[in-house]
Amino acid sequence: MKRILLLAALAAACSPRPGATGASKADLARWEQQAQNVTITRDDWGIPHVHGKTDADAVFGLIYAQAEDDFNRVETNYLYSLGRLAEAEGESQIYRDLRQRLFINPDTLKVLYDGSEPWLKSLMNAWADGLNFYLARHPEVKPRVITRFEPWMALSFSEGSIGGDIEDISLRDLKAFYGGDSVARQVSAVGDRTPREPSGSNGFAIAPSNTANKHALLLINPHTSFFFREEAHASSDEGLNAYGAITWGQFFIYQGFNNTAGWMHTSSGADVVDEWAESIVKKGDSVYYEYGSEQRPLRTETLSIAYKSGTGLATREFTVYRSHHGPIVREDGGKWIAVNLMNEPVKALTQSYTRTKAKNYDEFRKTMELYTNSSNNTIFADAEGNIAYFHANHVPRRSTRFDWSKPVAGNDTMTEWHGVHSIDESPHVKNPPVGWIQNTNNWPYTVSGPNSPKKSDYPAYMDEYLENPRGVHAIRVLENKKDFTIESLIAAAFDSYLPAFADLIPPLVKAYDQAPAGDPLKARVAEQVDSLRRWDYRWSATSVPTSLAVFWGEVMWRESSADADSEDMPVYDYMVKRTTGTQKLQALARASDSIASGFGTWKTPWGEINRFQRLTGDIVQPFDDAGPSIPVPFTSARWGSLASFGARAYKGTHKWYGTSGNSFVAVVEFGDSVRARAVTAGGVNGDPKNKHFNDQAERYASGNLREVYFHRSQLQGHIEREYKPGQ
Repeated sequence: MKRILLLAALAAACSPRPGATGASKADLARWEQQAQNVTITRDDWGIPHVHGKTDADAVFGLIYAQAEDDFNRVETNYLYSLGRLAEAEGESQIYRDLRQRLFINPDTLKVLYDGSEPWLKSLMNAWADGLNFYLARHPEVKPRVITRFEPWMALSFSEGSIGGDIEDISLRDLKAFYGGDSVARQVSAVGDRTPREPSGSNGFAIAPSNTANKHALLLINPHTSFFFREEAHASSDEGLNAYGAITWGQFFIYQGFNNTAGWMHTSSGADVVDEWAESIVKKGDSVYYEYGSEQRPLRTETLSIAYKSGTGLATREFTVYRSHHGPIVREDGGKWIAVNLMNEPVKALTQSYTRTKAKNYDEFRKTMELYTNSSNNTIFADAEGNIAYFHANHVPRRSTRFDWSKPVAGNDTMTEWHGVHSIDESPHVKNPPVGWIQNTNNWPYTVSGPNSPKKSDYPAYMDEYLENPRGVHAIRVLENKKDFTIESLIAAAFDSYLPAFADLIPPLVKAYDQAPAGDPLKARVAEQVDSLRRWDYRWSATSVPTSLAVFWGEVMWRESSADADSEDMPVYDYMVKRTTGTQKLQALARASDSIASGFGTWKTPWGEINRFQRLTGDIVQPFDDAGPSIPVPFTSARWGSLASFGARAYKGTHKWYGTSGNSFVAVVEFGDSVRARAVTAGGVNGDPKNKHFNDQAERYASGNLREVYFHRSQLQGHIEREYKPGQ
């Protein structure tokens, strides 16, 4: 009897309290009932495998599991997408929120939610219910701002890219215009020459003709900031069965696979965001803009941005302006600049979810015909043996008379968008004879070697990227190979060759050889040049030449990028062709001194410098040379490393710590069943006390991908815990 009473007391203590998250008794009863339709199975890596009777049940459980693993990241993503970050982080985020609110209007999203199809509305309802149930079950978790989630909020973050198209709008310029900050305008014009990690990702698809088992293979390798996505598996009795990387807070697998098809997104160079220079006419208190022979009134709107202050919440009001082209975001040469970008949240959320259930090429292509995956290219493979490349999925159709890489004349009626380009009007490849597809955030004109789309067939705005060193490297590991397996495709994804240095180092060595024998600079770098002369251009944790090359490349990049831009020349080409021999050798001397200053000698192996460290669950990570860390052999993607690790030194550190690059890596084989291997940076849980906070770090650094437990038979023997949400 005592045991029964004790269990009853424990159950009462764990039950959500009426009023938690504003929940009524009816809410709590409804959530409890839905939780009974869901099972969350945690495997021995902590990865949630969520199954529901319906898709909505699966969404309910999936978002509950995400909140368990890192509620802070879930909430923060919605603070960002809703334009409410300043309510948590203060005045410094006001203009980020203002930028978001130029496109995200809660009242509009509520109307769109009300008009959504019942199936989509049910998913949004389940999403909000799952988060609110989590908060009700965990009163110790204190949200920074959002104490109750509403279903319409899901529409504010309907596409899983980090940042997305809106990042093209400069916060400094926005502040200069709406805040009257001339300093911000001046700083914006100066620019920043610090070398930055190339954004984006790698995707490879291999046709059955090039694989040992005659099954299609897919490499999924997003390069984002670390811990931006969780690895998860969602399935239902209604046919959902998707596995992969899910952006915190969303209810669809963003990059991944189901039992017969897989997809990988890479950042696109397509021009999908445009600016119009509006000619402004002021008449008294009214503001007009010229359009053809007309003078149209600019629409005005007052936006109130709440922000955290020392005494609670304060607000700042902005009068914002809009032409029919879009909101005004900056001033340039006396013109007010309006911007337009893809902003169709219902269609975007529909596409993001329905592609996870597409079983083959035809079904996947149908989801692409919604044309809302604007900032990404997509690499696809399926169990029928199809492989495909889809270009950016929302490219406006425009007159080729204009240079769309710059603001166009807003008063010219010929500068309007005319719908978007169809899939067939865009670079697109299906089942190329060469048997492989690759994209590394480079242009689409080498995706399949000789079977690639031709640049001359498309307008210039279709893609503004060039080839990059990773693209060169990808072709090197894919061409002329006919027996790919999961294991050999993983090896290709972690191939250690650095093609940029294969181009950059020989001119450096030549400069040394041609320097006068008595030149003191020559004597100073003799040993370093000898080390680089004998290098095979491959990274490793024990490699001293890798350290030398990377530090030298960083110095050269900083000193060359401004001049390269002024000549409209790729920095790599400028470093080779425009810098003198003396400049190259002086940069090597400075790089050697920099290594020696931090590590005692320039003969420091790369792994002693380049480190992976995860000390806390903070979104902005702290780093400490005295804390535990592990060596990472691969380098920045800037040098052509397919496995990307964007690292640098931080205040108070000598070692370089990575914050972006390889974040999730998976290789998938499609056949009668799915086989896959994967690894996530660090681990899936954001709590340092949790065993799955950093349990994948060693595998991550070594490229030792673990087995994915996709089928129930694969999961058997690897179950750590199985439970209902709320238990």
